[in-house]
Amino acid sequence: MPSVFETSPNAIPITFVTKSSWDQVAETLPPAQRQFATANGFAAKPGGYLALPAADGTISQVLFGLEDEAARSRDLFRPGALPGLLPSGIYRFANAPHDARLAALAFALGCYRFARYRKADRPDVRLVPPAGVDAAEISRIADAAMLARDLINTPSNDMGPEELAAAAQALASEFGASFACTIGEDLETNFPLIHAVGMASNRAPRLIDISWGDPGHPKVTLVGKGVCFDTGGLDLKPSSGMLIMKKDMGGAANVLALARMVMDAKLKVRLRVLIPAVENAVAGNAFRPLDIFTSRKGITVEIGNTDAEGRLVLADALALADEEKPDLLIDLGTLTGAARVALGPDLPPFYTNDETLAADVARCAAKENDPLWRMPLWPPYDAWLDSKTATITNAPSGGFAGSIICALFLQRFVENAKSWLHVDIYGWTPSAKPARPEGGECQAARAIYTLLSERYA
Repeated sequence: MPSVFETSPNAIPITFVTKSSWDQVAETLPPAQRQFATANGFAAKPGGYLALPAADGTISQVLFGLEDEAARSRDLFRPGALPGLLPSGIYRFANAPHDARLAALAFALGCYRFARYRKADRPDVRLVPPAGVDAAEISRIADAAMLARDLINTPSNDMGPEELAAAAQALASEFGASFACTIGEDLETNFPLIHAVGMASNRAPRLIDISWGDPGHPKVTLVGKGVCFDTGGLDLKPSSGMLIMKKDMGGAANVLALARMVMDAKLKVRLRVLIPAVENAVAGNAFRPLDIFTSRKGITVEIGNTDAEGRLVLADALALADEEKPDLLIDLGTLTGAARVALGPDLPPFYTNDETLAADVARCAAKENDPLWRMPLWPPYDAWLDSKTATITNAPSGGFAGSIICALFLQRFVENAKSWLHVDIYGWTPSAKPARPEGGECQAARAIYTLLSERYA
């Protein structure tokens, strides 16, 4: 996307105000503008907006309300509402918001529009980068986030396994990365779980494999769930549960966004990206409850529920990744409703047994306003995965600790990686917020990119 940042000596100032600072700011305004603000009832409420006219009728400055410093909670992306409010033009921050870097990022993210099927003009507004803010880095992050949003927002008829692979190949080509793809029946021997989940669809499943960077650098492998549509399989979802299942490849979309950031920043890593891309469909050859498959790792898996398919495709991909003994293995997936019940759509849980990694992830998530919350890989629950006829089941009976059980299932397929991080994302914003329009969302990728930047810049 074209850069939202531009320098100009005539940029229109945006003055951030809070309820506690408004009286002081109002005193600095010319009497006519102060009266204009009073007549329009401007009270510096969070999200409150007012363009003040100059004597010639142009915009003299913009007032925009933020939460007070002492507020119980502050939306650091509040300035992301501005692109949808401002007339065309170039703007600058006249004073400091709560966090100038995050405000600039929010401004860029707030310019996003999904316009593939319906005209949706991008706001014709640009921002002079705040002092000390790296505009190139902000643009890098925003562009990647918009890639994730576009991929998730695209409906499944235009975003099946083949189209997802094409998007991954285009990204690989852009940055000179290698690209390989194992398709259809070629998966059956070496990736039987991926094949089982995808075999009922007339759109062949595939395993996408991208490699980039100096082989001598630390190995970082990203694995993303790419279920391009999830009917639930023979354990069919109700229509309400299927409604936004185009987003079930959100893990893959966010892994590609993260890979874009890493490659564009030229981080000193040997990056590998693995995406099992499938459609969980219903047909006469669909995999069934109580079927048993031998995974790539040799673990036999009994199918307790065909709607717990994401962990199956991730398992084979994680097993492949683990064979290379990466320094850091990360998987992202839209995996469990249990995570949403526990933490809601905005706060994905993450799992790791690496205490240093856990602390770094939590810190970077807070720093980037990309919230994540650690959940435990609780060993006593591991026995719940036991099966009477196979090594493990993919979905034990009972509704307890669903997200933890999924994480424990995936842990069975990771033993050689030096560190492993699993994130159970939602990948969707149910109702619009500043900088976060309703629809597909980039989750966890910004926080993890910051972590990788700190370790491998």
